[in-house]
Amino acid sequence: MKSSKIISKLPYQEPFLFVKTIDDVSENSIKGSYRFKASSWFYKGHFKNNPITPGVILTECAAQIGLASFGLYLLSQQENVDLEQVKLAMTSTNIEFLKPVLPDEKVIVEAEKMYFRFNKLKSSVKMYNLSGDLVLRGELAGVILP
Repeated sequence: MKSSKIISKLPYQEPFLFVKTIDDVSENSIKGSYRFKASSWFYKGHFKNNPITPGVILTECAAQIGLASFGLYLLSQQENVDLEQVKLAMTSTNIEFLKPVLPDEKVIVEAEKMYFRFNKLKSSVKMYNLSGDLVLRGELAGVILP
């Protein structure tokens, strides 16, 4: 499955789509990126005169790449799955924030599969800035129903 097809099957759209590229995906891992535009709605008022990307948005970006996109890819490897009908739900998060992400900053998300069974995916995720600094790390889990 091509990366552009994975992104097109995600149940998100602007302004709540936080996946720009899927650069690499396999049975065990995924890597993708996103640039947080300075004009994004969530920067208005967070924080006054010194905007940073809210942690909940960083978590969402990590989940859209490391859980939703990854889950769609894994489902696409099974026979007779209609990706148009897939339902996604995040079930748990354990995220540690290490550095702020500023407006117009690009991040790279890397996730490794911990397990995928009974339609539940658990991933270990890491997010880096373009300098290679670790921005966040943690674990995400969710249900991907065909």
